[in-house]
Amino acid sequence: MWLPWGKSPRKTIMRTPSSNFSLSSFKGIQSLIQDEETPPPSNQYHYSQQIQIKKPSIFHRVRVARSVLRSFSCPIQPELLIPHLDSPNVTTPTSAISLPGTETRIVVYFTSLRIVRKTFEDCRTVRTILKGFRISIDERDLSMDAGFLEELQQILGVKKKSQLALPRVFIGGRYIGGAEEVRQLHEIGELKKIVEGFPTVEPGVCDHCGGYRFVLCDHCNGSHKIFMEKGSGFRSCLICNENGLIKCPSCTSAPL
Repeated sequence: MWLPWGKSPRKTIMRTPSSNFSLSSFKGIQSLIQDEETPPPSNQYHYSQQIQIKKPSIFHRVRVARSVLRSFSCPIQPELLIPHLDSPNVTTPTSAISLPGTETRIVVYFTSLRIVRKTFEDCRTVRTILKGFRISIDERDLSMDAGFLEELQQILGVKKKSQLALPRVFIGGRYIGGAEEVRQLHEIGELKKIVEGFPTVEPGVCDHCGGYRFVLCDHCNGSHKIFMEKGSGFRSCLICNENGLIKCPSCTSAPL
């Protein structure tokens, strides 16, 4: 039996909403990607600021190393030398800072105290780098003798102890800087060239002081006090420092 002739019901075709992708071929994909990567005009200023924040660290290291090497290329002028330690505090530029009387030595001001971890690690790193060249180093521990602290303050022109950062390195009488400058010079291979010609030493420590460069005072037995028999009582020992220590006679020759 045939169905009566009539209009068949239309099938509804569900169409998904078309996207804005109107490119007829893959040739326009590159332009589409570039449009997505380009920041909107409102954020263009912030985007340029983010780009400017990044700085190439390698060029900064080269500039620091060149400034140090430039100071070694010219001789020290007498008028640029730091005055004697007995003179009043004088603030001098970094390029003019020097340590008279140490033209043939390497001097390192550091501390062996572990109170501030970063300071202790910086001091240990600098000493390890310099000792790796097996050269003679005049190590001046500020925690062992307060005279080194006063001496360094006079040289750098720093009046407050809180403004003094350690370590501080002098090579051939010239001021090199702190831990960061020594690391940078060592990484680019220039530190080895600077220390060439300085006296070398055999690995090991002093048998008399164990590498501390200080021993107990024989006059007061490390108490820094001496009893006077004529009724004056106790007096401070004039031979040792405030810690009752004297420089080791075996590994140091300069007077305290």
